[in-house]
Amino acid sequence: MTTGLIPGGQPPDPRPTGALPQQRREPAGHAAQHVENRSRSSVITARAAASFEPVGRSVASARSFVRDTLQGWGFADIVDDAVVLTSELVTNAVVHAGTSADVLCLRSDDGVRIEVADRYPEREIPLQATAVNMGSPDREGGRGLQLCAALAGRWGVEYIPTHKTVWFQLDLPARVVGTRAAGPALPSDLLPLADSRVRVAVIQVDRTGHIAAWNEDAEDLFGYSAEQVTGKPLTDLAAWPHTPGTSTGIAEALRLSRWEGSYGIRASTGRVTPVYASHLRVRDTAGEPSTVCLLVRDHERAVLQTPLRGPASDTSTGSEGQSTDPFEVFIGSPAPDDLDGLLQRTVERARDMLDGDSAFLLLATDDETELEVRASTGLPSARQRFARVPVEAGPGRYGSARMPAVHDDLTAVPGAVPLLNGTGMRSVVTVPLKVEGRLTGSLGVAAEAPARYSNEEALRLQFAADRIALAVESARLGELERLRRGSLSFLVEASDLLAGTLDRDQTLALMAQMTVPTLATWCAVYTIADQASEPYLSYVLHEDEELIDGIKSLLSKVPAPDPVPTPGARVWTAPGEVAHQAALRSSMRSLGLSGSPTRQVTPGIGPTLATASAVGGETVVLPLVARNRVIGMLTLGKPTDEHFRQEILELAEDLSRRAALALDNARLYSERTAISQSLQRSLLPPELPEIDGVEVEVIYRAAGEGNEVGGDFYDVFPIRDGAYGFAIGDVCGTGPNAAAVTGLARHALRLLAREGLTGPTVLERLNSAILDEGARSRFLTLLYGEMRPQEDGSAELKVVCAGHPLPLRLRQDGTVEPAAEPQPLLGVIEDLELYEQTVTLDPGDVLLCVTDGVTERREGARMLGDDGLADVLTTCTGLTAGAVAARIMRAVERFASDAPSDDMAILAMRVPGLHKD
Repeated sequence: MTTGLIPGGQPPDPRPTGALPQQRREPAGHAAQHVENRSRSSVITARAAASFEPVGRSVASARSFVRDTLQGWGFADIVDDAVVLTSELVTNAVVHAGTSADVLCLRSDDGVRIEVADRYPEREIPLQATAVNMGSPDREGGRGLQLCAALAGRWGVEYIPTHKTVWFQLDLPARVVGTRAAGPALPSDLLPLADSRVRVAVIQVDRTGHIAAWNEDAEDLFGYSAEQVTGKPLTDLAAWPHTPGTSTGIAEALRLSRWEGSYGIRASTGRVTPVYASHLRVRDTAGEPSTVCLLVRDHERAVLQTPLRGPASDTSTGSEGQSTDPFEVFIGSPAPDDLDGLLQRTVERARDMLDGDSAFLLLATDDETELEVRASTGLPSARQRFARVPVEAGPGRYGSARMPAVHDDLTAVPGAVPLLNGTGMRSVVTVPLKVEGRLTGSLGVAAEAPARYSNEEALRLQFAADRIALAVESARLGELERLRRGSLSFLVEASDLLAGTLDRDQTLALMAQMTVPTLATWCAVYTIADQASEPYLSYVLHEDEELIDGIKSLLSKVPAPDPVPTPGARVWTAPGEVAHQAALRSSMRSLGLSGSPTRQVTPGIGPTLATASAVGGETVVLPLVARNRVIGMLTLGKPTDEHFRQEILELAEDLSRRAALALDNARLYSERTAISQSLQRSLLPPELPEIDGVEVEVIYRAAGEGNEVGGDFYDVFPIRDGAYGFAIGDVCGTGPNAAAVTGLARHALRLLAREGLTGPTVLERLNSAILDEGARSRFLTLLYGEMRPQEDGSAELKVVCAGHPLPLRLRQDGTVEPAAEPQPLLGVIEDLELYEQTVTLDPGDVLLCVTDGVTERREGARMLGDDGLADVLTTCTGLTAGAVAARIMRAVERFASDAPSDDMAILAMRVPGLHKD
């Protein structure tokens, strides 16, 4: 079944969905609207429509739809007849004709017209030319027409090519002209009881709440003379038991334009006299306001009490005499099971109940300082969801939230209801939603005409609000609990993602991707390098990627928001204003109003208008504060006419705190990594020298993320004409401490070697320098040698191997052998006796030097070892030095699946021979 507003009086195209009926009624407005092509002369003031599937259960749904509609309109006295006729006509359509049924209810000044249409126009109804019996009551068909003729004031049938419509009109019972309300004639013993003379106390209270006038009936009722009470506050005499459901006090009631209810007056005897009162606030010719209070004894309240519209039994019993829940009387059955559906049904029923042009419902935030728009009807879209207004009284504030209020003309009290500013609404009635005395929301109905509502309408609306307040609060708390659980999961996931990276750019991207589209439609992140720097637009993201460039361009023209450290979200209007101006200029250029040719600017209009729409809603800025410093701003935005709900802003604030710390951690890590890498690069040797007759290749891998230098090191450098020094070593440990000894060793080797010292002497002095470091010293394995190319194409090497893995020599025939003998390592004992060995590399020979990170490469219990390295080297015959080093490194990496845990260095030197390979 589908339902909806019927524009122009035409029935809707039925789109059966199988859902239960949902009604929506729209008043016809202040202009008279007549439906064409139908024989009706009265003005249509409201309408409701529904479509039902061709199934048996649709008949019961149609009955409920008509009953709820007419009760909402206050036409309880014709509900039974309308339900009976609708039931018969819908049965004809969905059961006998076998098509869907469209039901249309039209309200006019003098009655209700109901139309039932089916999709079987070929099946005509055999109307007789004379007034004869159209069928037997015992027949299955035809009873609907008989009932229409018997119950309806008018009825008829209309045919069009696609529909057949049977309609009937029920007239309202006649009422005496000019009578506002009237009751039935009652026997004398049923009339309200009163004293021999009904006394009406008339008390006038000035603007300060003090008694200014006191008539004789007041003196008789309460025992005070006018001289005794004049000038005293009325609150001194009033015993005020707060009105149930409103918590309105006497002081607040005296400020309302109208009020009606019960309280007590302390008589001169000290006893409290229960009274029923009607208050009217007036002003004299000088503009001085005062309140006139009419009071009678409580058991004589019939003298003053305004009767309710319609008999009470209509709202408490159904058509079958069964007891009906007052909540369902107002909301309808079945009640929506979600909060948004419940609120939307509430505002629509409230609007129809008071015959208003619009209605709205606001829910209080947790701290009750603001009200948030959650549902509305008849108002512009900008007033729809999540717009917020403050609660406390004051100029331009929502001062009537905590008590019922009626405003006859909003133009006389500008700002009394900020939500209605600029909507054309003139009169409004608002009532609070309260649960256990706590403000949970506000319900209002407004009309375009002034003076549409009185205290009677406020009382009716308050009764309705009291019926739904508990259900609304229960649904709101359920939604809030689900939102908080989702928020907790969201924050946990966000924390894990942010903690998983120390890269600044990736952190910025994660911040944006977590907010869009979960929290906002688009977001921008501004960063601040230091306190002297201006905010910089670092990242922009929109859920539609095609709009990202347009938003970047727009934000680049807008001054960045001020980096205010105050926590919480603050509204930023600049992007929306600039977008609006840009869109306006583009539209004017497209119309040729700027003097430039239209064809030159038309291609740019689309993106400009799209960008303006994307950022035209609410935009908020949250500071990114880490370690007591603002390091940036997180900007969240909504498209045109959309607002953020309070819970989303609170979640965004929690996210911004986590994101700020992650961003600052990434910044600190980047800075320290840059410093570390700069220092480490200073420990690496410059480019390798080119040596005539010898190929040299080095591969170096430092263990640990972000490390460029560790405990392993290498160097190849010229010593003197024709002689070159080379070294490869391994300091105990990894990381910065090992790198410090690396720097000492590499620089000391160069200085000592260029002094003309022999290899053993160079290492002995280096050993002394390492021991001089004291507690910071670390032992060091080192292979040091001097190389001199020979004229015959060979190369002569003098090598000292101090505790280091032995160098391996690969001959042209594929044999591999150690090229030196092991000697004591450095940094352990003071007196070292080292010696050097001479090795001659023939043309085609390769000398391979590695650190223990290569030979000790492990996979479980297996280790590559010296033998494994030698086996790999035997396969490198005829390869260049670079190819040999690459093959060794590839074999080491493939030996185990895990990342290397130790530094690795490979130094390969090859004598190519007299001819180039």
